[in-house]
Amino acid sequence: MRNMRNFKVTSFILLMITFTIPAYLTGQEKGSWRKYESPVLGGGDLGTIFDISVLKEDGIYKMYCSWRPKKSLALSTSTDGINWSSPEIILAPNSKTYWEEEVNRPIVVKKGNIYHMWYTGQAQSKYSWIGYATSIDGINFKRMSDKPVISAEEEWEKVAVMCPHVIWDEKENLFKMWYSGGDQYEPDAIGYATSPDGLNWTKQKTPVFDADPDNVWEQHKVTACQVVKRENDYLMFYIGFRNLHYAQIGMARSKNGIDRWERYSGNPIIAPTPGKWDADACYKPYAIQEKDRWILWYNGRNKTLEQIGVAFYNKHTLDF
Repeated sequence: MRNMRNFKVTSFILLMITFTIPAYLTGQEKGSWRKYESPVLGGGDLGTIFDISVLKEDGIYKMYCSWRPKKSLALSTSTDGINWSSPEIILAPNSKTYWEEEVNRPIVVKKGNIYHMWYTGQAQSKYSWIGYATSIDGINFKRMSDKPVISAEEEWEKVAVMCPHVIWDEKENLFKMWYSGGDQYEPDAIGYATSPDGLNWTKQKTPVFDADPDNVWEQHKVTACQVVKRENDYLMFYIGFRNLHYAQIGMARSKNGIDRWERYSGNPIIAPTPGKWDADACYKPYAIQEKDRWILWYNGRNKTLEQIGVAFYNKHTLDF
């Protein structure tokens, strides 16, 4: 009788554990992504570091980051993707323009011997635009225009365009940009534009990627994507907002990078860890594929502090 009672108690406990596994663990197990246990950049004297872009050259990782206390863009380097040098400012606010009181959210693309950078300029804490600068060494950047290259003009873009992600399509001889538009405090959806020179852009009139109200984890907004062109499709990493303050990271793919996006069934792949440094939100993914793994950096938020974290997928090819 006692054995039967113990069996029932044990079964009940196992059942309760099964139904109380945190969502962040479930999502990570499905996607096989494993977080590094602590942030890798930000906090302490640096304050908030957020929304980054990473290049790898000659075995060195170069992280172009947004440094909130300095209202500037900065560069850190690393040999392992975990231990980073202190950031050094590469582009500061510009008091001579109406739209660059703060600069942040960069994407850096190296084409030939030139580094091309698109970034977000912000003013009055109310409006955002996208600017363009270039460099021959990846450190000293020169603005290519005193005006934004992308502005909020369509109805869906409201007051802000930000978070550009750009690739150079060798076959089509075009720069392709995916960007976020909408509200200033977290935009609403993802738009698309193309350019032959990085300066003059043709936008699609409507968003190419919207929130899916049937997916609770991203029902509110989708923003700040990275797009990787693969052999047969385009892979997108993006932020999904369950509500304005709770964000997670997912994946989607499309044959042309514009429409018919298919969500990954294991979304979200990266989610907040309760009680930890990224307990409130996981934002702005940036991933690199290596010979035997993927590395994905993101910014995690706990209350008002955002820092950069990293996760690893220990296979060359994603199961998606």
